Amino acid sequence: MHRYFLALLMGCPMLTMSPAMAQTPPTIHEIRDALQTPQEADRIAERLRVWFGADNLKKGSAPKVEQLDVLWAIEIPGASGAPALILRDGAQERREPMQRVGNTDVYVLIRTLPDGTALRYAYAIGDHQTGNGQLEVYREDADSRPQPNVPRGRLIPMPDWKSQIFAGTERAWWIYVPAQYRPEIPACVMVFQDGQWAKDYVPVVFDNLIAKDDMPVTVGVFLSPGRFADGRSNRSFEYDTLSDQYARFLLEEILPEVEKTVRLRRDAASRAIAGISSGGICAFTVAWERPEAFSKVLSWVGSFTGIAARIENGRLVQPGGNNYPVLIRKTPRKPIRIFLQAGRNDLDNEHGSWPLANLEMERALAYRGYDYRFVMGNGFHSDRHGRALLPEALRWLWRDHREARTP
Repeated sequence: MHRYFLALLMGCPMLTMSPAMAQTPPTIHEIRDALQTPQEADRIAERLRVWFGADNLKKGSAPKVEQLDVLWAIEIPGASGAPALILRDGAQERREPMQRVGNTDVYVLIRTLPDGTALRYAYAIGDHQTGNGQLEVYREDADSRPQPNVPRGRLIPMPDWKSQIFAGTERAWWIYVPAQYRPEIPACVMVFQDGQWAKDYVPVVFDNLIAKDDMPVTVGVFLSPGRFADGRSNRSFEYDTLSDQYARFLLEEILPEVEKTVRLRRDAASRAIAGISSGGICAFTVAWERPEAFSKVLSWVGSFTGIAARIENGRLVQPGGNNYPVLIRKTPRKPIRIFLQAGRNDLDNEHGSWPLANLEMERALAYRGYDYRFVMGNGFHSDRHGRALLPEALRWLWRDHREARTP
């Protein structure tokens, strides 16, 4: 797979930094410009120690990323030579020398990478390598950031939910209520698995798209996986199992509880569900099992693999998500709209190949004539690409909402 790396962008020298600025997290642009002013080296190094964390900086920590700009940094006391950064893109490997910050022990490398780049990296200090990691960069949609004059909704923490359907489990959860919600008009609803993370970035996208009428007034429901009293997570059982249990959990327990706070529409066209990894297959399973209740699915790097499969004495006694392509092909089309995101560098293990599994899903959906969209990027098993696509995906999923405003 071809990949190229752009050279350092050179800026104009910046003004001398005050001591107060040294304690303020910088931007990559500021660091890049300041490197052209040798007398600022000590202050640049100190700002990097604050930004990365002094201990992390000595280990070769994860880089700082601002859209397509990437800053790697490492501190090597008493180094006999400059370290390098090893960048691996598939079978290709490139060694990039790092720049010393004045006469300090801090070294940096700044690159502006193409949109959609996915690579692995390591810091090379002589023959030793440290700080191995992986990186994805995407150009951010403006609707992923707070915008001026856009009304902001409320994120309401709910009391931990003790489930009857998933007996013995308890979970944290949150409800997002858009600023435009009016009690006299029932709202659409979108459920997010692994809500403990999704709640931190989805509401701002909802705010922006609802304000522009790119999606309807939609309540967000953010659910963490259930946990047992002894601390065990029930995530894989809830998300990876092919059954209607999670759909019943939503329809019989969670949504009725949500409706004690806000009024919701009941038609399938007004309900969507989303998730990443096992949460992605869970979202699909809910709509597959109850298409009359949920019609829109958003899956990022979905685990359409054999995680839930159980084999006894060489025989399959419980199916896994890898069965979905066959089920889709051999079942009459259901009224579901699906947005799938996948990555070429995703997982490949005993449960299956995530890129291949998502490609199989895409081919099956195409064969059966589903309303779907499939985006294959270069990414790993992460939410980076999905988050970059979130505004676009929501616009696509809700593209005909104006035609169904009447409850």
